This record gives sequence, C-alpha cells and structure tokens, in this order.
Amino acid sequence: MDLLKGRVAIITGADSGIGRATAVELSKQGADILINYHSDEESAKETLKLIEGNGSKGLLFKADVGDYTQIQELFAATRKNLGIPWILVNSAGVNESGIFADEMDIEVFDRTLKTNLYGTFYSCKEFIKMRKENGNGGKIVNITSIHEEVARAGGSDYCASKGAVRNLTRCLALELGPFQINVNNVAPGMILTPMNQEALDNPDYLKKAESNIPYQRAAKPWEVAKLVAYLVSDDASYAAGQTFTLDGGLSLNLGQGA
Repeated sequence: MDLLKGRVAIITGADSGIGRATAVELSKQGADILINYHSDEESAKETLKLIEGNGSKGLLFKADVGDYTQIQELFAATRKNLGIPWILVNSAGVNESGIFADEMDIEVFDRTLKTNLYGTFYSCKEFIKMRKENGNGGKIVNITSIHEEVARAGGSDYCASKGAVRNLTRCLALELGPFQINVNNVAPGMILTPMNQEALDNPDYLKKAESNIPYQRAAKPWEVAKLVAYLVSDDASYAAGQTFTLDGGLSLNLGQGA
C-alpha cells in the first residue's frame, strides 16, 4: 500500500511501544520516518531495521523532547535528510509516578509535564512553522491516554499532562483549520508496551487487569498504529480536534460498581 508514498513522518518515542508500531505501520504505507528516541539507541536501531525492511527510508535522531533546542535540531535534521515533514506523531511520554501529590517531588511533576506536555507543544510548534512555510497542509496525532479524562490516584502528574494535551489539541485544531492542518488525539487504554511492563512480565497481574476491561483483553501496539495511520491519511481530512479512544470499553466503566 502506498497511501503515504513520498510523505515524511516524524514520530517521537519511536524506539518502542506505540511509537515503534506506528513507525512500522506508516512505513508499510510508503512514508519515510524520522525515528526519535531518548536513550535506547539499540531499540531505535531495531525500529530502523523494520522500517527499511518495508522499503522506506529511516533516520535515527536522539533527542529529549522536553528540550526545545533539541526539538529544533530534530526538525532541521529531518528537513535536511528526509525532506519537509507532512506527518507528526507525538508518542514520547513517561508514565505516572504513582506518588500522591503532597509527597511528590517538584522535580517529578516537572519531568512528567516537560516530556508529555511541553514535548508535544514544542514538536507541534516546529511542525506548524515548517508546514506554513511550505504550502500548509499536514497531519498531527498526539498520543494521549484515557487518563486525559479519567483521573487516577497517584497520577496527578500524568493525568494533568494528558488532560492538558487534549485541550492543546483542541486549540490547535481551531488555529490550524484555515491552513488545512489536521490535529487529533488517540487515547489508548491498556496497551501491552514497556510502559505496562508488569503486565508483560506477570500473567496474574495481566489477567486481573484485563478483567476490568469490557472486552476482557489488553490491546497490542499495532492496533493503535492502525488508527493513527487512518488519521494521518487523506481519508481523515475532516477530523479535527477530536479524541479517538481505543480502550476496549475500559473508560465506560466510570461509576460502575458503586
């Protein structure tokens, strides 16, 4: 399939999990991929190998998305080596600390917000500037979480960051509609990625967690990637500022059992 042939995608956090699965899926459809990673170069190289196996070009770039200067350098490298990006997928993120707010170090809260919220803002800012300078158009997908809406004790850092990205996306959709740049969220539930390492390692924990999901199973990263691939295609050109939830019905459990 060549639905994205000739288009360039930047995917943050593409060394594993949803980011890697998205990079692989978009490369299957013809896109060339900038693979951003924070520290795991070997895992990023594995993503690159998979992309090149699909016949697409790939470029590795190490960057902390919470550092604006590094994001500017990432975009410059993309333009120089792959071309002007048409697609941005903000997948890099850190999980909740599990620490209650009164016990949480300020540095922990800052780190989560810098990665999940500021990192998304920085990448969107550079992408928008580059698209406006090069004919407008383009696609942004921000990977949030059902916790953009569903609060969880011990998650004030994570839930705050994902809720903020939801409203950032809505604001950007209003700003960018006239420029034909689509901005949307994908909000996953429980996905079997390294962020849910305990579920990958402990069958009993996984079984208990899945019992809370109406569909009785966690999802695989490729299932999220398929949705992202639709949202960055021309078929989704009228989608703007929306959250597309993919959670097997988990978020519908709000208020159940009480």
